[in-house]
Amino acid sequence: MRVNLIAAGFVDTPLSASLLGDRLEDRRAELRATLPIGRVVGPADVTALAVHIMTNTALTGATYDIDGGQQFVW
Repeated sequence: MRVNLIAAGFVDTPLSASLLGDRLEDRRAELRATLPIGRVVGPADVTALAVHIMTNTALTGATYDIDGGQQFVW
């Protein structure tokens, strides 16, 4: 059995939009301006990571942060 964890930061999804409401566009602009990747993390980014973890059977027992570099700038 392999166990890995995906620890996502802000991901631009309909749920994020419903939680932030009127503040959503401000949050997107803030992230685009401050994240090292220069854009907001989307569902496709998380999906690509999940597929990679599932297909590479050498990966196990790890946490994979996917936040566009947010931990480095804050």
